Amino acid sequence: MKNRRILTIITILYTGFIFCNSMMPALESSKQSGHVLAAVLGIIDHIGWNGGWITEYLIRKAAHYTEYTVLGILLAAAVRSYSFETSFRRILQCFLGLLIPFADETIQLFVEGRSGQISDVWLDMAGVFTGYLLIGIILRMKKAGKKN
Repeated sequence: MKNRRILTIITILYTGFIFCNSMMPALESSKQSGHVLAAVLGIIDHIGWNGGWITEYLIRKAAHYTEYTVLGILLAAAVRSYSFETSFRRILQCFLGLLIPFADETIQLFVEGRSGQISDVWLDMAGVFTGYLLIGIILRMKKAGKKN
């Protein structure tokens, strides 16, 4: 019961974090992406690799995907903590996996310099479902480990 509340609260707070990022004006968001790009390029340069192909666009898309993969993990854990039937749990996860990215991109329609992109909804949903897949793999491995 306590874990359920904690997982639910963490998932709600994390969703709020995602929405707050979407409320950031384009110039501020771009500045943050630029800092991450500089750090990544610095690391790649230090290793001695050619990072010329890494762009701010790639950093932004990777951030979207990663952010939503974490959300997928949190959603899967939170929803799983409730005693829902398996079919309802899957429907709820799919619904939330669509609703949150859709709402996130809709928020951006009202922020200076930002725009909601359907391609980002798809990318975000792919991240969510990757998170679901990772949780599924971990649970199967854990279950298989108990059998041995």
